[in-house]
Amino acid sequence: MACNSCTTGKDGQPKGCKSNGTCGTDSCNKLTVFDWLSNMSLPNGEKPFDWVEVRFKNGRKVYYKNSENLTLSIGDVVATQAQSGHDVGMVTLTGELVRIQMKRKNVSIDDPEAQKIYRKASQKDIDIWSTARDKEEPMKVRARQFAITLKLQMKISDIEFQGDGSKATFYYTAEDRVDFRELIKVFAKEFRTRIEMKQVGFRQEAARLGGIGSCGRELCCSTWLTDFRSVSTSAARYQQLSLNPQKLAGQCGKLKCCLNYELETYLDALKDFPKSDVKLITEKGKAVCQKTDIFNRHLWFAYEGEWMNWYKLTVDQANEIIALNTQNKKGQSLEDYAEDLKEDLKEDTKVEFENVVGQDSLTRFDSPKGNNKRKNNRNRNKRKSPNNAK
Repeated sequence: MACNSCTTGKDGQPKGCKSNGTCGTDSCNKLTVFDWLSNMSLPNGEKPFDWVEVRFKNGRKVYYKNSENLTLSIGDVVATQAQSGHDVGMVTLTGELVRIQMKRKNVSIDDPEAQKIYRKASQKDIDIWSTARDKEEPMKVRARQFAITLKLQMKISDIEFQGDGSKATFYYTAEDRVDFRELIKVFAKEFRTRIEMKQVGFRQEAARLGGIGSCGRELCCSTWLTDFRSVSTSAARYQQLSLNPQKLAGQCGKLKCCLNYELETYLDALKDFPKSDVKLITEKGKAVCQKTDIFNRHLWFAYEGEWMNWYKLTVDQANEIIALNTQNKKGQSLEDYAEDLKEDLKEDTKVEFENVVGQDSLTRFDSPKGNNKRKNNRNRNKRKSPNNAK
């Protein structure tokens, strides 16, 4: 699915959003929802749902009422109601799936002040909209220069024009509150349009701008993630990740949202594990945990004073020693538990390997190549010698 302006230009690159083929992080395919109810027909006598989801620049979505009963489909460019004038966006969802999305986002269907769709956008509307979009990038550069000149501690990350070009919304990030009254006066005088300032968080900024994460994929927040849950360093500790801020931080400068994806799985696996600061009291002395392997359910312990010698135990063996310690009893030495574990592993890991043709010898490619050449040369000389004799 793409907007109607994504046609190919003279140089072979798409026109319209100027993303040059990378529409996944711009507006065309951002936060796209698959309409899995599109092929299902409504029961007899039931009217189609009269609300439509419309997407604007950088994934901003608003729900509008189709009060004019227009025949709309996904991908249509429409003119919608705004506070003053009209806006232009693209239809991304129609039908019953819009009802589900509105319920998820707590949007009331019976809102008396609901905004509506005026009409399908005409070519004139699209031309004005495209002209306004072309102004956004040079305006952003100049706006940043004005903010630096006024010594304001803020960063203007994006500009979005209204569809009719009558208003420009400036999105900015800042650590603290910023007095931008003088800046608005400069903007209004320089750009000669109505100005609106909106402060967004650093994660919202990364979601709007998009990009590639350290995993090599597009940012989750700019493709499918819409709810930003709080992430703490304890999530990294539970998953035994290095507490390196450069590795744990995403493009927004905050902790990566993906640290929460597998956290519940790790927490379930760690339920039976003893705490890392618990010491095991054995017949040979006290032992301290040095390392844990969560999914293989193994722990490595070392005696105090003998930090170089580690002994591998299972979670059940460690809990057994802890249970004895609570009864003021000492457990067996770690060597005994480690030997028992080795014997159990030997019994469990008896695998019958089959000899694969050509892969039994590790030195099959080590024969020198020069000998083969000499043999080939000798054979050639033997073949040539009878002919030369004749």
